[in-house]
Amino acid sequence: MDNRRARAFFRASAALLFAAVSAWAVPGAAGEDQVSFPKTDVGLSVEAYFAAFNAGVPAMREYFSAHTAKSALPRASVEIRVERYRQMKERLGALRPRKIVASREDFLSVVAAAEKGQIVRLEFQFEPSAPFGLLGVRLEREEQEAETASPAEPKKDEAELLAAVSALADEAVQKEEFSGVILVAKDGAPVFEKAYGLADREAGIPNRVETRFNIGSINKSFTGLAVLQLAAENKLSLNDPVSLYLPDYPNPDAAAKVRVRHLLHMTSGLGDFFGERFEAAPKEKIRRLEDYLPLFADKPLEFEPGTREKYSNAGYIVLGLIIQKASGMDYAACMEERIFKPAGMADTGWIDKDAALPERAVGYIREGAVWKPNTDTLPGRGSSAGGGYSTARDLLRYTIAIAKGILPGDVDKMGQGLAVAGGAPGLNAALEWDTRSGHVIVVLSNFSPPSAEKIARQIRAWLPR
Repeated sequence: MDNRRARAFFRASAALLFAAVSAWAVPGAAGEDQVSFPKTDVGLSVEAYFAAFNAGVPAMREYFSAHTAKSALPRASVEIRVERYRQMKERLGALRPRKIVASREDFLSVVAAAEKGQIVRLEFQFEPSAPFGLLGVRLEREEQEAETASPAEPKKDEAELLAAVSALADEAVQKEEFSGVILVAKDGAPVFEKAYGLADREAGIPNRVETRFNIGSINKSFTGLAVLQLAAENKLSLNDPVSLYLPDYPNPDAAAKVRVRHLLHMTSGLGDFFGERFEAAPKEKIRRLEDYLPLFADKPLEFEPGTREKYSNAGYIVLGLIIQKASGMDYAACMEERIFKPAGMADTGWIDKDAALPERAVGYIREGAVWKPNTDTLPGRGSSAGGGYSTARDLLRYTIAIAKGILPGDVDKMGQGLAVAGGAPGLNAALEWDTRSGHVIVVLSNFSPPSAEKIARQIRAWLPR
């Protein structure tokens, strides 16, 4: 795989995580900074970043030119970084720093209020020694409580980390905020692996480390990787229009305008398939990718492809259909052959919701004091946009397969690693891979968001550095 394609995939993966996390409204518009940055090279650089972010494109171009580490430029040039900034600025508006969450010699984490209503966390990673050039910026939407939360300082060693993880999980279970599996691995080997709560509350079946959980939009990572594999084999081009593969697509105008790369990068304008049509549809009949098309395909584009970025489940349905055409295989069979078998992911795939499977966790939604299964909210079968099942060990195997080159993905070009998540009522999943430290964090839950993401985020902040 060439570097351009590898960058495209991992940029898409970061976008998936960003869009999967809950957003909360914050009062007021952006204004003066509310925090005092450290008077260090890193602190001054981050302070300059916020000033440039709010000033506009010329200021950000100048910032990236002056502050980006030379070693990071082959991974993403100044212009690529400026384009990512344009997309962030369009989504967020101006940013007002609110709280420094963690500060070290080569790292700074800041919670900020966005002009358009979100609370976001920005994590800045720098070179470990002078001149402390910027390596990358990671951005997530945050929970409102993050503004008042205590800083999450890294643990001094592995033993302290694992003790903290155990205490965190026990507390979340006691508060009925988590049910599922937590896995922490170092250099490919699990160092913490434990199941909590019940997979089936009615039958009293406990979760086990082997339990399969609905991983939601983490499936999009597999879809994106398969698209890049097919592109590398010249079985499709990222510049191909949808119409080349789906000539009977219900909206000919959209099919002619939307390219594969737009679908991959969430810039297609197709929007979502969730909504009134999905709610009114007999969900048990939604089993094939083609069954999802009536939920969205005839609708006009929300914007001209390539002009904006907006999270799109519909776009990944279309990507799945394109994979079927380009590969000549059913989507699920293609994922099995190209992703799951090579990676040794024997417990990952798509399962009909009415199929008997003892090792599958039932998702639960809390309504007051009552826990109700989420079964009625699910389609008959998941899709290329999400809804497949996996285990914590299989998701670890996914990262190992990329690290070893079994699956394409240039680890040296990944920056700080891979971060993807999925969530819906009664399910939440998070996969974090920190390539610098060698840690992988997998948290799978059969409760609603942010039950898994909150724990994964806290563990990541605790990783020893």
